[in-house]
Amino acid sequence: MNLLSIVVSVYNEEDSLARFCEVTSGVLQTSLSLDEWEYELIFVNDGSADKSREILDGFAESDKRCRVIHFSRNFGHEAAMIAGIDHAKGDFIVCMDADLQNPPELVPGMMEKFLNGSDIVLMARAENKDAGWVKKLTSGLFYGVLNFLSGVKFERNVSDFFGISKRAADVLRKDYREKNRYLRGYIQQIGFSKTVMEYVAPVRFAGESKYTMKSLVRIAMNTLNCFSVTPMRVGAVAAGISLVMTVLSFAYYIGF
Repeated sequence: MNLLSIVVSVYNEEDSLARFCEVTSGVLQTSLSLDEWEYELIFVNDGSADKSREILDGFAESDKRCRVIHFSRNFGHEAAMIAGIDHAKGDFIVCMDADLQNPPELVPGMMEKFLNGSDIVLMARAENKDAGWVKKLTSGLFYGVLNFLSGVKFERNVSDFFGISKRAADVLRKDYREKNRYLRGYIQQIGFSKTVMEYVAPVRFAGESKYTMKSLVRIAMNTLNCFSVTPMRVGAVAAGISLVMTVLSFAYYIGF
């Protein structure tokens, strides 16, 4: 029997969890060949301050296919997905968010790509109905700069909605254990056969985005540091120039 693992990152999603579980379970029960596939839902509670914890515990009590991991505090989306992947037992693992901007209806298509030989299924947003022009502009700029500075060429507009095979997940479990991570970048770097599927991200079912401008800038800087040595070289050159100027200034004043 094959197993599909769905890893769901949760942070203050009390208003969308019930709907997410209803839609996702319905899609999987309808589309999976139950004679060949089973599924598990792994919810990672990233230190939610609302009622998400209680709701998730209720899921686990009522359905043995639901498992819950509770963080002691908010560690961030990347840490939540890594924890879910570490605990996933599936032959194919899909990571997604609980706000329904990652449509569960697309999971069967992702599985089809996996069954046809793709170890990595990237989901690229053809359109994001929840994003304004500023977010679209900055996203395009980010990928342009990243591809210019990095030796790895990344697919544009890919999201944290993706699927990986068990052997690809094993690489992430053994390596890429840095504190600051960019998971959607790592899965494009580790090799294996890869497929890109485009989708339209609908408006969030409830709540609002947890990413602030400050957090997005921090993620962008961490990503550049992960995949490019250019910032390090620029810093080294700047430090060298500063050292030379300091020595020259010291010598000048001593001589004077």
